[in-house]
Amino acid sequence: MDLGQLTDLPEAKFARSGEVSIAYQVLGAGPVDMVFVPGLIFHIEGVHMLPGATDFFRRLAQFSRLAIFDKRGQGLSDRVPGAATLEERVDDVRAVMDALGMQRIALCGYSEGALMSAFFAASYPERVSHLILLAGLAKFSRSPDYPYGFTDEQIRKSAGYYGDGRLFKLIAPSWSNEPIMAQGPRIERLSCSPGNYRALTEMNLKLDVRQVLSDIRVPTLVLHRKTDIMAPVEGGRYFAAQIPGAKYIEYATGDHWPTAGDGNAVCADIEEFVTGERGHVAEAVDRVLATVLFTDIVDSTNHAARLGDAAWRRTLDEHDRIARRLIEQHRGRLIKSTGDGVLAVFDGPGRAIRCALAMEPSLARLQLSVRAGLHTGEVEDRGADIGGIAVHVAARVMARAQAGEVLVSRVVADLVAGSGIGFHEHGNAELKGLPGQWALFSVDL
Repeated sequence: MDLGQLTDLPEAKFARSGEVSIAYQVLGAGPVDMVFVPGLIFHIEGVHMLPGATDFFRRLAQFSRLAIFDKRGQGLSDRVPGAATLEERVDDVRAVMDALGMQRIALCGYSEGALMSAFFAASYPERVSHLILLAGLAKFSRSPDYPYGFTDEQIRKSAGYYGDGRLFKLIAPSWSNEPIMAQGPRIERLSCSPGNYRALTEMNLKLDVRQVLSDIRVPTLVLHRKTDIMAPVEGGRYFAAQIPGAKYIEYATGDHWPTAGDGNAVCADIEEFVTGERGHVAEAVDRVLATVLFTDIVDSTNHAARLGDAAWRRTLDEHDRIARRLIEQHRGRLIKSTGDGVLAVFDGPGRAIRCALAMEPSLARLQLSVRAGLHTGEVEDRGADIGGIAVHVAARVMARAQAGEVLVSRVVADLVAGSGIGFHEHGNAELKGLPGQWALFSVDL
């Protein structure tokens, strides 16, 4: 089974900016080339852990070919000594553009990225068709003539607690009581190391693009939320007042992070500004907590070669019939056959495990062995299909299983405690395309 076919998360690639590798992802294939320039807390793969993040970028990608990237010193991009200058960071934007053959782009800068994007648009107007500044400040540090930034003391104090989740709480305070807040420290650490954070913020204290704002001659949209506690709304109003002809939209509610608030409205306003239309309506998605099961026939290629096409097709049809019956018996829902396995969801992890355990003996008469992987998490129910990080995790867990093995993530094992289902530790593993180490457990047969 080709796991790459089971997920539509974009693949991380790398562009060369001098001697530095810059990690980026591409979504969509729309007529507009767009680059999203992130802030300090960002990781192109880890960002998809955040509620609504994948949908937010997919929404922009409905009308564009969208590139998102990690700035040098952050995320998957190369760590560098000290901190990058503004010019070097701008070079990284050009490196991603050149790697993708983007000649002229709609440039969307978020948070710290807004300052970078303003500088880029002033310096290279021939390469920018539209400029969008979201939740940004023109000057990072506070001063008598710009009282909207951060004090030196605030920045240096934050370096002392970087990595414990406090910055994440400032970015998305409305999520304070949500489960995702427990991931705040991890998201910070994925973004950059404490040393890189100190270096970046020390350099940021010197950044000031106020003098170039009047030189920007590309169509500009400034978006800011009145309740943003990380970047005061006065910063957005300042951008709009200083950039000739800028359009300004202020939202009454929402946090600093785009999807901690009405992300659809932000995307719709960007689309209308760039294309003149609000034609793409975000897909309605129901999210439910479910246990996801992936199975895979072991050594399917050799089976097919041994049996021949016609006999193998009959064997697969019988495999699918047995799998469907078992899933229905355990109150699951078959989503699809993957060619040599199945994808299914269950409303209870215990039933999902027992269904997976029943697969091996039920398929024995066909001389087939299967491996299975399970994970419980939030699933996007799209009618005939499902999506979301939980699906990708289950696929990656299954890929680590051996013939006849049912492998689960820690959350599945924890949820069935006391059910009589036994486990033994499989060990920690890196799951392709997913950040961090994952504790896996094999179900006792």
